[in-house]
Amino acid sequence: MRTKPVLLVIAHGSRDPRHAATVHALVRRVRSLRPGLRVETGFLDFNIPSVHGVLESLAAEGVRDVVALPLLLTRAFHAKADIPAVLQGAPPRLRIRQADVLGPSPLLLSALERRLYEAGLPPADKSSTGVVLASAGSTDPEAIAVIADIAREWRRTGWYAVRPAFASAALPRTEDAVRELRELGCARVAVAPYVLAPGFLPDRIARGAAQADVLADVLGPTPEVARVLLERHDEASEKLLVLPSMSA
Repeated sequence: MRTKPVLLVIAHGSRDPRHAATVHALVRRVRSLRPGLRVETGFLDFNIPSVHGVLESLAAEGVRDVVALPLLLTRAFHAKADIPAVLQGAPPRLRIRQADVLGPSPLLLSALERRLYEAGLPPADKSSTGVVLASAGSTDPEAIAVIADIAREWRRTGWYAVRPAFASAALPRTEDAVRELRELGCARVAVAPYVLAPGFLPDRIARGAAQADVLADVLGPTPEVARVLLERHDEASEKLLVLPSMSA
């Protein structure tokens, strides 16, 4: 009988130690939700173990099937180029299925709201609050469009207004979106970082939120994010999205 595939969570990596610590906390949450699933972590850069190193170790153990899950919120350069390139260099005995990125997902909107309420925003103030959906940013137009779509969808759940903002590569910046919501007449302005872990760009978002009333924490190891990871794993497993060069 075929054994269950190993879930390999692929994170970007960062020189900031908070990044890896948050990724590992999220993976621990995933393991707690699905005890029978083997979950490994690999980093594209800066941290160990590397994705290539994990794949080599799995192959040496005799593992056959792997679901590679990009720990990314949008389908931009890393998901389209970096991760496939790394997976193409995996040991040939491995059959690897690349899962989709995490976003968009209603669960991620729930996680954003959880973080806002944890930061002190009263749920009763939702209808009078303007929110800045602050993402890392990308040069990929598709990724920017997705953030704008998420902001529009989230607005329909009862917020006074929701504006997208970007820490790099695109405009507006967080501080500009905060100013716009003030001018719109929002009773409160909150900033919700649409990022998974702390680091350079999340810190830039935090600085841009200086004039906001509420700054939420990064998504991190919330239960909702962990559930999205498991959803993406299950989708990849069911659809058998095998990379062509590794389907032998």
